[in-house]
Amino acid sequence: MNGPHDMGGMHGMGPIPIEPDEPVFHSEWEAKVFAMSFATFCNFFPVDETRHASERMPPGDYLSSAYYERWLYALELLLTEHNLVTLAEIEQRIAELVQGE
Repeated sequence: MNGPHDMGGMHGMGPIPIEPDEPVFHSEWEAKVFAMSFATFCNFFPVDETRHASERMPPGDYLSSAYYERWLYALELLLTEHNLVTLAEIEQRIAELVQGE
């Protein structure tokens, strides 16, 4: 099955922007998503399952999301599918973080 992640080699998609001196992470939250994902690779679900989870992102969302937004989508999806947290718990924590800003 083809998805937006299977676009490698397609023409007409425009240039790939390259940032000189690009930082490893553009925001602190990206580093946190990276760390949490690596922790789960070793303890709960392997990297291949995580990749498959990100590939299940709706195509429009996948194409308009940044790299670590796809990682976050996969992490949240797998955490809920493996019953490690509930969607309600994730939404509650997001609300708490928004109120704290």
